[in-house]
Amino acid sequence: MTTPSPETPRVLSLCAPVEMVPVEANADVGEPVLKRFAMSAYTGGAMGLRGWRHPTVIDLAGLAWSAKPRPILKDHNPSLIVGHTESVSVVDGVLRVAGVVSGGGAVAREIVDAGLNGFPWQASVGAHAVSTEFVPQGKSASANGQTFDGPVSIVRRSVLGEVSFVALGADDNTNAQIAAEAAGSMENQTMPEETTNAPVTAAAVPDAMSVATEMRAAAAAESARIGAIRKACAGQHSEIEAKAIGEGWDATKAELEVLRASRPTTGAPAAHVRANDASPEVIEAALCKTGRLPGLEEHFDEKILDAADRRFGRGLGLQELLLEAAWANGHTGRSIKGDTRGVLQAAFSNLTLPGIFSNVANKFLLAGFTAVEGTWREISSSRSVSDFKQVTSYRLNGAFAYDEIGPAGELKAGDVSEESFTNQVKTYGKMFSVTRQDIINDDLGALSALPTRIGRGAALKLNQVFWAAFLANSSFYTTARKNYASGASTAFSIDSLTAAEQLFLDQVDTDGQPLAISPAVLLVPTALNAKAAQLMNATEIRDTTASTKYPTANPHAGKFRTLYSAYLSNSTLTGNSSTAWYLLANPADLPVIEMAFLNGKEVPTVETAEADFSVLGIQMRGYFDFGVALQDWRGGVKMAGA
Repeated sequence: MTTPSPETPRVLSLCAPVEMVPVEANADVGEPVLKRFAMSAYTGGAMGLRGWRHPTVIDLAGLAWSAKPRPILKDHNPSLIVGHTESVSVVDGVLRVAGVVSGGGAVAREIVDAGLNGFPWQASVGAHAVSTEFVPQGKSASANGQTFDGPVSIVRRSVLGEVSFVALGADDNTNAQIAAEAAGSMENQTMPEETTNAPVTAAAVPDAMSVATEMRAAAAAESARIGAIRKACAGQHSEIEAKAIGEGWDATKAELEVLRASRPTTGAPAAHVRANDASPEVIEAALCKTGRLPGLEEHFDEKILDAADRRFGRGLGLQELLLEAAWANGHTGRSIKGDTRGVLQAAFSNLTLPGIFSNVANKFLLAGFTAVEGTWREISSSRSVSDFKQVTSYRLNGAFAYDEIGPAGELKAGDVSEESFTNQVKTYGKMFSVTRQDIINDDLGALSALPTRIGRGAALKLNQVFWAAFLANSSFYTTARKNYASGASTAFSIDSLTAAEQLFLDQVDTDGQPLAISPAVLLVPTALNAKAAQLMNATEIRDTTASTKYPTANPHAGKFRTLYSAYLSNSTLTGNSSTAWYLLANPADLPVIEMAFLNGKEVPTVETAEADFSVLGIQMRGYFDFGVALQDWRGGVKMAGA
């Protein structure tokens, strides 16, 4: 299960050791000496992150970042600027970040001075989760060259946002060290281990134990002060919050400033202060619950669902969602009906709302996609491709059976040839719109029913393409290839099934040797489904004709996995038949047909954005990249059934 979640507040804090060293001063121009830092920000293992119910792994192969320098902050607060990054890289499975303390204010000086005094700063790298895979109990998945057992969340795609210095991070065992001026260049520094405290020199800290105790107490007090200030500001007074934290105010002074700022001016209307305590994930949960998404517990943990109940107990409508996003971006209007365009523009002014739309829509899309017949999965092999070019796979043929070795011990060389099979991915998709009328009518179904139908539409298109390719098999199954039979004797029965099994088992390779592969799947049209199930489940066969033959054991009971598809007899597809049936190999052993997916993504994608100027509403598009092609004709037998 994949749960995309691009969101600003939900920061993935990857804590690690940091080293600070001075930049060489330019003596000619008298430039000041700055400090640089380097860190091993993340080593690829599972972490316990705040707000994530299970251990979390960041897949470094899916981590993206801008080529531009990223900000270095304090406590993930954009008002508390420390400096900027100079390089970000993944080396030997480790995320490495280097940068310079270029900030000129009190915050930057605090970072450097406290560090030189021995304060154990930790680093926290803020990243936005875009796509998350949940691995349940009993399952496992791989990332960063490691295998992780469930339950675990693996963030498959994420975007690096910023790097922060924090007093206390997600991993309290990590430590940051700031080198003294005389410590030398970066090359002379030793990075501390992530799971141990960094060494502290006697010159920097005369009494390590007492200093450590004092620093812990100071860090706890500072954390409590900052928490009280943020509570007083309630997310509504960012300028006061930044000034209070940066200038060392206590909570009382911060509360007084908030009260002054909240007072209405003479003759002005009273200010409406709204506490926006709903994170994007809480909003997503409320939307999914309102839209009655099946299996909510598989997508959200209990804390998120409880928060959604408390914040949006009566459900969350489309208008309220848009207003929540618009208010968060500074919009002051109280209604959407008088200013639909203004609300949409404010709501879409950052990535949060499109991310919420896409996350929610993808969940309903997946529900619609999986609800459609999926027999194609059971009879085809699957491969991942990286582009839209035609791909070719090969199967080796030749005399692989061993020869007897003579007294001289000489081994004979075998002749090997190959057969090739091709496939190619194409893109299928459609655009839809949540109209202005839907928004004014507060129709949440536009965010639930529409993506569900988009998901269903993707599954229907895949089935149409798949079964059209599967049924175009007049030259694939032939009498000459000995994998096809027709006539009255092929009508589905115990005897024709026996004949089909023999046809399959008698298949040979290019050297005339048996394939030594047994059939595994019995594929029938809907008209034969009940009869096939009956035959596979019966333990004996009774013949009550004139000769009144009595029961004999059913030689095929439970032998094959029975599958059916409504597409086999669908009149819109060339080659359809209500009587023809198939006996196929396990696709993992010898596939008769193959599905190819771009980058291995086997489900469609839905994206949302504010509509073009010509459309009053929100646009929603779904697309799917896949290809299908017949493969090895030896992997199946077709019986015409008539």
